[in-house]
Amino acid sequence: MDILGFPLIFLEVRTIDYLINEQIRDKEVRVIGAEGNQLGVMTAKEAQHLADEAGLDLVRVSPNAQPPVCRIIDYSKFRYEQTRKEKAAKKKQNIVEIKEVRLSPNIEENDLNTKISQARKFLTKGNRVKVTLRFRGRELAYVNQSKVILDSFAEKLSDISVVDKPAKFEGRSMIMFLAVKR
Repeated sequence: MDILGFPLIFLEVRTIDYLINEQIRDKEVRVIGAEGNQLGVMTAKEAQHLADEAGLDLVRVSPNAQPPVCRIIDYSKFRYEQTRKEKAAKKKQNIVEIKEVRLSPNIEENDLNTKISQARKFLTKGNRVKVTLRFRGRELAYVNQSKVILDSFAEKLSDISVVDKPAKFEGRSMIMFLAVKR
């Protein structure tokens, strides 16, 4: 908790730590030049000498290879390109959200159709839909008859969705999950 009482959120940033210049302790490395051409296998000191002559950095890009692969590049430019690639990959990710549609046992047909169209909109965007049928007071006596509402809801959306989790009674509500048809 911070000073105002709000929870602190820490984001995990996955960065690969590359060894550069004198940090590389391997005896032999495979070297790739600044233009992308193979310079062959040589000692780390020889590779470092070539990088110094070019005015660039020697960066170990593949530590698990035999022998490890090093490139002669501008390290700051390389890191900048890596972060741009990571951001672009993050943008392309499709995060599936769970949207909720709440119903009541005494819902009218027009209101039900409105909720169905709302759920259809969520499903076409690729999200999962949580359909909640909430019971209040004496409505709990008619739980069995109310299951028909959820069944008809799923049936009307069966052209674009499948029932991910069937209707299940939890507390004072009946919950069902719908997912997009694949």
